Amino acid sequence: MHLSIKHWPEQERPRERLIQNGAASLSDAELLAIFLRSGSQQHSAVELARLLIQHFGNLTTLLDAPIAELCQFHGMGNSKYSQLMAVKELGRRYVAEHLKQDALELSNSKRLMEYLRFELLGETQEVFAVLCLDACLRKISFKKLFYGAVNSCEISINQLLRFAISQHATAIVIAHNHPFGLPHPSRADLILTQQIQQACQLLELRLIDHCIISSEGNFSFAEQQLLKFEHT
Repeated sequence: MHLSIKHWPEQERPRERLIQNGAASLSDAELLAIFLRSGSQQHSAVELARLLIQHFGNLTTLLDAPIAELCQFHGMGNSKYSQLMAVKELGRRYVAEHLKQDALELSNSKRLMEYLRFELLGETQEVFAVLCLDACLRKISFKKLFYGAVNSCEISINQLLRFAISQHATAIVIAHNHPFGLPHPSRADLILTQQIQQACQLLELRLIDHCIISSEGNFSFAEQQLLKFEHT
């Protein structure tokens, strides 16, 4: 019989440690346990969280798992699944809200990558998306425009630009995912990016970045200096 978290020494309880030392001091399992709130007859909330992370490998895969797979674990049900999905959506909205309020820093794309990972990592097929920005590089809208196969996606540059214009965008960030591969650009990615940048220049639309998202990491064309920015 396991000991409930409420019977743990106070300095070891996740909630108390979060309040005293901040959320960054907690492990993934301890943070997850706070949202789960309770475990099962066999496991405390922290133990259940550890089992889930161990099974799925990481938080991303865990939060993208379907309800049927999560509920195979004793102690998991519709209520806890709903809590996890709410946490995931709150995180996505938190990052998205910052993109609306704050201008993107072209020298540091961490916040942008966090947002794109929230949007694209759960996809099991290749998806091409566009983030529309205003003149201050704040988010106007985000849309997944094209869906492809596991490792390819056909896009229409004209349709991409029409959408950006319809959103009254001054600048855009394009992004796509590699569902089961490394975030390295292919020759086709390099050519496509060049074509999109040339088309954007004709419309006085700035292409800020092309980001590739995968479970293995991220790739930024801007950070790798594969885009030429015109300074005004």
